[in-house]
Amino acid sequence: MRLSEFRRALGEEFGDAYGRVLTSDLVLAALGGRTAQEALDAGVPARDVWQALCAETDVPESRRHGAGRPAARA
Repeated sequence: MRLSEFRRALGEEFGDAYGRVLTSDLVLAALGGRTAQEALDAGVPARDVWQALCAETDVPESRRHGAGRPAARA
């Protein structure tokens, strides 16, 4: 997952404003007690951050995999 895909998935799942709040304020134990933004800044792969954020906020498994990827072009 690229950072752009992470941002897209975040917006689609939580909305842009709330997604930014979650990324900057929610401390994730799975990421060593860091926020999603701190983990990304430290080089943690975006996919790992996305999975930790989804687990912490109870996003159903069905909405985690492939989230943020652009739709196929026709």
